[in-house]
Amino acid sequence: MTKYIFILGGVVSSLGKGIASASIGCLLKSRGYSVRMRKLDPYLNVDPGTMSPYQHGEVFVTHDGAETDLDLGHYERFADLNCHKTDSVSGGRIYYNVLQKERRGDYLGATVQMIPHVSNEIKTFISSDLHNEDFVLYEVGGTVGDIEATLFLEAIRQFRNEVGKENVLIVFLTLLPYIESAGEMKTKPTQHAVKTLLQVGIQPDILLCRTQKMISEDERRKIALFCNVNKESVISALSVDNIYKIPLTYHQQGLDTQVLKHFNMLESSPEPDLSKWEEIVKISSAYEKTVEIAVVGKYCGLQDAYKSLGEALTHAGIANHAKVKVTWMDASQLEPMSDEDVANTLKPFAGILVPGGFGDRGIEGKIRAVQYARENNVPYFGICLGMQMAVIEACRHLVGIKDAGSAEFEKPCTPVISKMRVWEKDGVKCIRPDNGDLGGTMRLGAYPCVIQEGSLAHRIYGQTDIEERHRHRYEMDISYAPQLEEKGVVLSGKSPDGLLPEIIEIPEHPFFIGVQFHPEFTSRPGRPNPIFKAFIEAAIKKDILL
Repeated sequence: MTKYIFILGGVVSSLGKGIASASIGCLLKSRGYSVRMRKLDPYLNVDPGTMSPYQHGEVFVTHDGAETDLDLGHYERFADLNCHKTDSVSGGRIYYNVLQKERRGDYLGATVQMIPHVSNEIKTFISSDLHNEDFVLYEVGGTVGDIEATLFLEAIRQFRNEVGKENVLIVFLTLLPYIESAGEMKTKPTQHAVKTLLQVGIQPDILLCRTQKMISEDERRKIALFCNVNKESVISALSVDNIYKIPLTYHQQGLDTQVLKHFNMLESSPEPDLSKWEEIVKISSAYEKTVEIAVVGKYCGLQDAYKSLGEALTHAGIANHAKVKVTWMDASQLEPMSDEDVANTLKPFAGILVPGGFGDRGIEGKIRAVQYARENNVPYFGICLGMQMAVIEACRHLVGIKDAGSAEFEKPCTPVISKMRVWEKDGVKCIRPDNGDLGGTMRLGAYPCVIQEGSLAHRIYGQTDIEERHRHRYEMDISYAPQLEEKGVVLSGKSPDGLLPEIIEIPEHPFFIGVQFHPEFTSRPGRPNPIFKAFIEAAIKKDILL
């Protein structure tokens, strides 16, 4: 029978439930079990698609086109699996479903209430679309005690009773603050958080205690006594300098052992194969070289806004045995600079990457970064909006369309980037209305791309047919391709019908490539996305020549 694991958080937010959940999934999968990973987010947005990255970090896109929380990226990278649309739900989506059912008359005239109707909808999500996986893990967003989370906790309490407590494990992530002036670790916040959880009828089985130092045996005994758990189930969630050490540190403390003990599965379980993680940690603990990359973006004030991007650069660095030192540079800072100051600002970097984004803030700064990279033979990698900026820059400075711009922005221009009206998804024609909703209306998820033989993209991927994930509303106007190609900018990747531009490159440049898709979403530790690996390799070569 499928076993269910719920990962909850207490005391404060941002303790790392996503990484903890991903690490547990990783450890179970390393033992040969099938694993499914899911997220329950109590907030009232239907999904995070319309939220600012400064509000909630990046929007992670699944293979099948769901806009989800960034934690699903952690699940995919650590457990090496593809999450699905049905692996993420918000409080907003739950309420939306309930109200739609009420409007249809599905409740047969009943008074619609929080319990049982909303809690039942949550339980329906918990148990739906499963396929006899050995373990299904559910991370619950927010913190125990939040008003929004109340019904999710109630649904979990009911679900545990319905499927049997022997089939459900509750992992509770809490904080053990270390008071330096007193020289001691304080357990009271954890005790109070567990008490709050007990008040809603849920007893935790394992405590992951976020701490700066290993918990002593006396402290473990004290926490176990006051929180009503076994001493062996009190695990130190230590801060580390490399997140890919976390599965190893949890295994060393016996976290996966305690999980399997709870389900009476330890004796029949094979030993975990953690050799991949040991190799990753070994390489990243003794890099042979360092390469500096400038990421010229819009949301650089919060690194979680580009979480998958940062991890993809790290994966590429590991593959090249190089530490990738990233400088997150606000594109708007480049806009008022002189050409000389832009050059002095970007000169220290061996590669320049312009990521995706929305809106016109910082656009001219991104275009200046593209121009510098093109004119000075600096390896350039543009992703989504970064590709569009490369098209605009080339149209302005090579083709001669001085007012080239994007239809996304309000200022008058010659739009060489236009809103997509029609495209295909799995053989079905998608049509976007002029005045439709913003949420869920982009080109989302994995789409095929046909690569031109002999191109840089072909050399990178080693094949002509690839599939990458998308998240955008605007595309390069393909009618400008002949003018660009006359000036040396080649359209080397297209949709299978040849109508949608996917990849541009400059063959005469050491490394200049822009892609309409988001390759960072498919990069994994130990298996980097090919285009990131090639970009870092090119940057290392550039660095050697400097």
